[in-house]
Amino acid sequence: MKKQFLFILIVLISFSVKAEEIKSPNGKFLLNFDVKEGVPVYQLQLNGKVVIKESKLGLELKDTESLLDGFELSNTGKSTFDETWQPVWGEVKEIRNHYNEMVVTLKQNATERTMLIRFRLFNDGLGFRYEFPEQDNLIYFVIKEEKTQFAMTGDHKAFWIPGDFDTQEYSYTTSKLSEIRGLMDEAITPNASQTPFSDTGVQTSLMMKTDDGLFINLHEAALVEYSCMHLELDDENMVFESYLTPDARGDKGHMQAPCHTPWRTVIASDDAADILMSHITLNLNEPCAYENTSWIKPVKYIGVWWEMITGKSSWAYADIPSVKLGETDYSKVEPNDTHAANTAHVKMHIDFAAEHGFDAVLVEGWNEGWEDWFGKSKDYVFDFVTPYPDFDLELLRDYAKSKGVRLMMHHETSGSVRNYERHLDQAYQFMVDNGYNSVKSGYVGDIIPRGETHYGQWMVNHYLYAVKKAADYKIMVNAHEAVRPTGLSRTYPNLIGNESARGTEYESFGGNSPDHTTILPFTRLIGGPMDYTPGIFETDISKYNPDNTSYVRSTIARQLALYVTMYSPLQMAADLPETYNKYLDAFQFIKDVPLDWDDTKVLEAEPGDYITYARKEKGSDNWFVGRTNDEEARTSSIKLDFLTPGKKYIATIYSDKKEAHYKDNPKAYQIKQKTVSSNTKLKQYCAPGGGYAISIIEKK
Repeated sequence: MKKQFLFILIVLISFSVKAEEIKSPNGKFLLNFDVKEGVPVYQLQLNGKVVIKESKLGLELKDTESLLDGFELSNTGKSTFDETWQPVWGEVKEIRNHYNEMVVTLKQNATERTMLIRFRLFNDGLGFRYEFPEQDNLIYFVIKEEKTQFAMTGDHKAFWIPGDFDTQEYSYTTSKLSEIRGLMDEAITPNASQTPFSDTGVQTSLMMKTDDGLFINLHEAALVEYSCMHLELDDENMVFESYLTPDARGDKGHMQAPCHTPWRTVIASDDAADILMSHITLNLNEPCAYENTSWIKPVKYIGVWWEMITGKSSWAYADIPSVKLGETDYSKVEPNDTHAANTAHVKMHIDFAAEHGFDAVLVEGWNEGWEDWFGKSKDYVFDFVTPYPDFDLELLRDYAKSKGVRLMMHHETSGSVRNYERHLDQAYQFMVDNGYNSVKSGYVGDIIPRGETHYGQWMVNHYLYAVKKAADYKIMVNAHEAVRPTGLSRTYPNLIGNESARGTEYESFGGNSPDHTTILPFTRLIGGPMDYTPGIFETDISKYNPDNTSYVRSTIARQLALYVTMYSPLQMAADLPETYNKYLDAFQFIKDVPLDWDDTKVLEAEPGDYITYARKEKGSDNWFVGRTNDEEARTSSIKLDFLTPGKKYIATIYSDKKEAHYKDNPKAYQIKQKTVSSNTKLKQYCAPGGGYAISIIEKK
């Protein structure tokens, strides 16, 4: 009996020796790592409360032994890192990158292979990744599936969209984890390209809230040379497991050591504001890759766009069923008279932009090929350099320059990525030659090469290739329909915007739910800024197109607030100039609001309900406040204690009237001014689907 007890004790001691742990710099987070029966596992706690239960780590490989078990811990290294860096543009002037790191080296004795797992524990959460050093028995390998687990402690409330290899353009569903399976069919709404994969698969960034008030966010950082990660839920045990996007052959990743995966991130706090203010995603990316960034500037723009989205105008010059570039003679084609990208119309937009101080005018539909661009799986769909007959490129280029305005290029690929890469150097040089320094690229529809998807490794490599190539020409990129951001804008700050979510355009395609913009900052924006295209003042789409009965589920006051709550260094005033001319008093806020910030505060936050931000203009003592509200009427209460003590400011408040409502009375807004200081407290009514915006200007 004594010998048996001694044996058990020795076994227990041998297992406990393998356990390792680190704490965050402030001591609040605790990470435990262990190897149990050859399987790597980890657990995460915050203030003694379990955030992630014991969860397995590893990868399944194709045609060879997997990296899932048979491991022993051969070495552990620990270190601390602390730096402060300045982003080229951002929500704050400086970002502190402070973490404690633990690197565990795992030996798989049966195969004589080595795998490292690097953990970085910050004051706001965890990042970890797999690393594969140079070694004889693991050089080229194919990932069948990554098996990273995130075991939840209960049936949390979640804000989710369906897992899909081709789109994130879904409305968010708010439900318990256990309800995802039953709600999935309803959540999968039609899209131009979509590949959902599971009844319980969801996308990151995933936001959750536990019954006892803990907020948890799961995402990834530094997605490079790897496929996008989704999460599949075991809804009996409440365990998420990574589910990578496959390529055309079903493979999840082709790797060559030495290499590593992207970071997997867990942000957690009992305060929702901490999730919004976390910089983990940026901090896990590499420093800026460019020595000179003086050419990278935030951009406020208008565009020839919304009128096409609503159906008032067309992208195409003519109504013909088939186009062959270089063969179709547009001089012999009858125009359809609805083409928006014509010289006179664009000149009017340039005039409006110049009058109101905008940087650029986006023009879509300027180039040949729009007649049969979509849904044909067409390879040679655009050449990105040939204008339609009614678009005088040289005249408009020179006219814009004379007005101090740039035109913004539009590169829609129709998913034909092979064609885009063939033309990329020529297209970027064309931009340089004609004074364009920013481009909106698009990837609508199924991808060519056929069989690839928007979020697989092949396309992930393409998106970054386009951004890096653009930097060679000093061009800034705003990519639509691309993979959702993972903080790469730190390394490549010419990536000034992405869509990669359901944006304002869907207000013309049936509408976004009123709570949509109270969720996106907790989900999509965790990875980087979004080109949400706010500023819609005419919320009844039928006023532009009688055949379109959609309406914008927002008051005008909330449309102004979005310029503060939906952070981006790229902001569009998306409505038509003739509409803004009717509401120039409200339009003033769009003109005034900056794009770059020295400081940001989250004053109120509850995902799915409301968010209130205050942001300090870069290089000044002026502040701007924005509040976005869901479908319930609420009263916002904020303190202006972020203002400099002893100074006086003029606050211009753009708010909902009492009778305002996102559907019944969206244009009921009011504008008031008052003198405020750091001692001021404000209470402000927010209508259903409403909010407010405030400019706080230092009193001279």
